Amino acid sequence: MNLKRLVNRQVVNNLSRFNGRVRTRRDFSTITASIHSSNSSCDGVVPYNCSNSTPILSFNRYMHTIGETKLIGSSFNPKHNANDSEEDETMNEFLSRFVWIMRGKLTEVYKDCDKETINGMLLVIVGEVVSEMEKGGLEQMLDVSVATLSQGFSRDLWKTVWEVSNAVLADMERERKKEKMKGFLQCEEVQELCRFAAEIGIRGDMMRDFRFKWAREKMEESDFYEGLKRLREEVRAQEKAEEEGKNAVAMGEEAEIMDGEKPKVVTLPRRHGKINYKIYGLDLSNPKWAKVADRIHESEKLDWPEEPKPISGKCKIVTEKILALKEEDDPSPLLAQWAELQKPSRIDWFTLLDKLKEQNTRLYPKVEEVLLSEKSFQANIRDYSKIIDAHAKQNRIEDAERIVEKMNENGIQPDALTTNILVHMYSKAGNLDRAREALESLRRLGFRPDREIYNSMIMAYVNAGQPKLAELLMREMEARDIKPTMEIYMTLLRSFSQHGDVGGAGRIATTMQFAGFQPNLESCTLLVETFGQVGDPDQARNNFDYLMRLGHKPDDRCTAGMIAAYEKKNMLDKALKLLLELEKDGFEPGLATDTVLVDWLGKLQLVDEVEQLLGRIAEQGEAPPLKIQVSLCDMYARAGVERKALQALGVVEAKKEQLGLHDFERVVGGLIAGGFVQEAQRVHGLMEAQGLASEHLKVALTASQAFSRKRPSK
Repeated sequence: MNLKRLVNRQVVNNLSRFNGRVRTRRDFSTITASIHSSNSSCDGVVPYNCSNSTPILSFNRYMHTIGETKLIGSSFNPKHNANDSEEDETMNEFLSRFVWIMRGKLTEVYKDCDKETINGMLLVIVGEVVSEMEKGGLEQMLDVSVATLSQGFSRDLWKTVWEVSNAVLADMERERKKEKMKGFLQCEEVQELCRFAAEIGIRGDMMRDFRFKWAREKMEESDFYEGLKRLREEVRAQEKAEEEGKNAVAMGEEAEIMDGEKPKVVTLPRRHGKINYKIYGLDLSNPKWAKVADRIHESEKLDWPEEPKPISGKCKIVTEKILALKEEDDPSPLLAQWAELQKPSRIDWFTLLDKLKEQNTRLYPKVEEVLLSEKSFQANIRDYSKIIDAHAKQNRIEDAERIVEKMNENGIQPDALTTNILVHMYSKAGNLDRAREALESLRRLGFRPDREIYNSMIMAYVNAGQPKLAELLMREMEARDIKPTMEIYMTLLRSFSQHGDVGGAGRIATTMQFAGFQPNLESCTLLVETFGQVGDPDQARNNFDYLMRLGHKPDDRCTAGMIAAYEKKNMLDKALKLLLELEKDGFEPGLATDTVLVDWLGKLQLVDEVEQLLGRIAEQGEAPPLKIQVSLCDMYARAGVERKALQALGVVEAKKEQLGLHDFERVVGGLIAGGFVQEAQRVHGLMEAQGLASEHLKVALTASQAFSRKRPSK
């Protein structure tokens, strides 16, 4: 049955103005009257905008109208049958989905129309779509470039049809992949992988994700092999067709020969001008491609350097002589002879250096330095920086500076990498001035120091005894969002503690906590020692108690620092009370605590108590440190115990290089107080020989010579 006979042509003309034009009540009444004889009317039409199409609906949403839409599709498909093939089923599904989405669009535009009117419009639209599909298939209808569509609809309406059709095809493809995925989810290989995953403890969402991933991989693998199979079948079909064509031609030639006719000779036509050839649509006969080929060739030279020349004849003999050179020999004459014979390029020199590095490692740096002046070697800044770095790692500062001077003479300025190497080298060597100069050079080049540069400079300042300048660098790091490490904080805290700088140590400890580093045993011990040096036992005890509140047990060093803080104020009762409390908790004093106690009790001339401590130290199998010997020399000299005083003095003199100014003053003062004037003068001479001087010791020695007195005997 032909729908165009059932529907008035005016309906088609009016529908062709659908999608973009506002219709009046009179126009729409004409349309509806031509389809049905009802007296329905509409107030107006809302134009449909193609750019704001409704979302694609899933298959489940149009299943409610599947019966009606399949009936519509069947009425326009002359091949439709209940027992049709898979192709007919696909066509029915396409029409069902198309009608469902198009019904929604018509209902959205014609809001006041009843269902029968909408159905009439759908009949007209689907009729035209099926007619176009019968001409060349669905693909041709959707191909805008080749489609010759009916003039019954406007281009806007056909555009809507194309959009809906493409949406339907995309939805059908997703449904197809979804159904295919269901099959692979249940395949044996995926099930086996899932069982293995369950055995190793994978559950829940992770198991679900893995299962879909494995199924998708199996589906992609299956699609790949199916595509290969199709390609193989197409190639076989093409080869078969070609073979049949050749056979037909051969049979025709045989027939012509049998008839006495000569076979025709086919030749290529004569060409005029240059040959035009194309690869993947590019006309490679254009002269510009020759320039492209040249550029590619040059880039390949950089990526794939040329091979070194073979070494033979006299050059081989010279090479063996170079490899046999000693470290003190001058390699320059042999290298010049080798260059004259080999005519080397840069790759040839590197081949020689590699052999030298394997067989004569001591001569390698010397030869490498000589090659910096060789023109054929083509030395660049990386060659210089590599040699400078090798010297810097072995603390050969003079050699590194010589390479830097040679680099400047050749007109090569140090870059950021070379300057970094110099900063690390000078910082490690303790040359603070040159390290600062290198750092400023780096900043002038426009580069900001990194964490490693800051760490090296901070360590250089700390080793030079300037923790405040090191702290300024640390603040600069924090201002540039470079977080200092725990080692840097501890190094600064240790330096401030050694210098007795309570304010600096407190700032570093507070900054550490703000940076997220919690106080530990070492940091609290350093604070206790710092307050002990300045004679503030109350603050030292606060940090000592805070350490225990954090859950740490004070060790021997921390306890010694606390006892030393009490010694500054001569609070012996509090010190002994603290030791008794700690011993109840299982603490046993070690060498550090005993050293502080020996020094304190020696100043109080408690000889018997000191000797008891010495006996305990001997029982522990440890040799008394130099500080104890200084204390014993002072104590025995003041007490008049000549033999033990001279014995302790002999140990001190043997280790005079380790003594500081305070130690010399302690020993000389004790000897003067005990009447050992000659010994005091000898030790004072040793102190001056080490560059140490003390005015009050000179005055004391002068006074002791003027008012000499006999040694007290005990």
